[in-house]
Amino acid sequence: MSPPESTLQGMHETGWRREASGVSLPEVHGSIPVPRHLPSWKKMWAYAGPGFLVAVGYMDPGNWATDLAGGAKFGYTLLTVILISNLMAILLQHLCIKLGVVTGRDLAQACRDHYSKPTVWFLWILCELAIAACDLAEVVGSAIGLQLLFGIPLVTGCLITCLDVLAVLYLQNKGFRYVEALVVTLILTIGGCFALELLFAKPQLGGVLLGFIPSPDIVRNSEMLYVSIGILGATVMPHNLYLHSSIVQTRRIEQTSIGRREAIRFGTIDSTGALMFALFINAAILVLAAAAFHWSGHQDVAEIQEAYKLLSPTLGVGLASTLFAVALLASGQNSTLTGTLAGQIVMEGFLNIRLRPWLRRLITRSIAIIPAVFVIGVFGESHTTELLVASQVVLSMQLGFAVWPLLRFTDERAKMGEFVNPLWIRVLGWTTAAIIITLNVKLLIETFFF
Repeated sequence: MSPPESTLQGMHETGWRREASGVSLPEVHGSIPVPRHLPSWKKMWAYAGPGFLVAVGYMDPGNWATDLAGGAKFGYTLLTVILISNLMAILLQHLCIKLGVVTGRDLAQACRDHYSKPTVWFLWILCELAIAACDLAEVVGSAIGLQLLFGIPLVTGCLITCLDVLAVLYLQNKGFRYVEALVVTLILTIGGCFALELLFAKPQLGGVLLGFIPSPDIVRNSEMLYVSIGILGATVMPHNLYLHSSIVQTRRIEQTSIGRREAIRFGTIDSTGALMFALFINAAILVLAAAAFHWSGHQDVAEIQEAYKLLSPTLGVGLASTLFAVALLASGQNSTLTGTLAGQIVMEGFLNIRLRPWLRRLITRSIAIIPAVFVIGVFGESHTTELLVASQVVLSMQLGFAVWPLLRFTDERAKMGEFVNPLWIRVLGWTTAAIIITLNVKLLIETFFF
């Protein structure tokens, strides 16, 4: 028998140093009703959406750069890294749903309510760096897409991406469902483009299946490890943990044990389905690069622009390069929608500072555009893909600082009550954290001491 609601709430509150100071994303919090007596399939529809907003972060232009480099240089070998990263993502996003639904806090708010102020500021700075690195990848990716399709210079394309701030504000004012609908439409566009690309590329099915089997070379080969950690950083993104724990609260659920349990179950189904679609996109990019470039004498292809130029001649299909650019532009624009939301959640959650949404998003975008314009202006357009890969490695370095508090909070009975993580999830969660932290330490040692 479940404990009374007042008892459950009391159990939660005793686990925090500070009282909750407000809801996450107040302009859309609890704005989507979930009627109590709907059949299951209709409830699934009501809960569907947040998972796809999170999933776009798993198929952004940063993934393209790392997946292209991995496929062209190492064939299908790193497919296993994409698969493992995706399974880690499914587990971590499930924990985000639990944290948001049960405690009424997003991950940033939970950190503020648990840790001391110096620790909170430290975590906030790291998170802002991660968001800047992620936004950098999205800005550069969108700019490359605009250049490939319309011939717009990269610097101009970076500046054009500021307009997404207006798009997010407009859609959010109309209702959060409109934001979700746009995101799903762009995801389907990306998926359709890559389904056609794979038909053109005709990859070896046996080789693809073997690529999902782990190889010890991934750890032994420092170059392969660097790309693998880039893939991990591009797939499991720190800011997505903050984002998901917030936007899952856009559903107006019953604040009872049964209501919370239902929200966690349907939210997990939503995010798992969306992340499996992201797995297809990431695997498709790597498989396409391997099939088109690895065995055709183009193993050094790492630039997105170079891949665009070579795709049609290599595959013998004129449409291949255009579809590639359309998918890239859709990917970049999709990711900017969620990146700006994550920036707002993190600042409000960690510091309890509420800026006007347009101002917060403009600040987030400016932090990304300035380094992008600087690098392109000083080093030239040929270094943009290197910038994308480096940004994903930076993301991976920040990941442990988001995963650790997420696991700690959801493992603590005083905070989660009856929803505390069972033993098997604790084991999987801390194993995931250990893998992430160990790989990053190994990369740092090899980068700076060898």
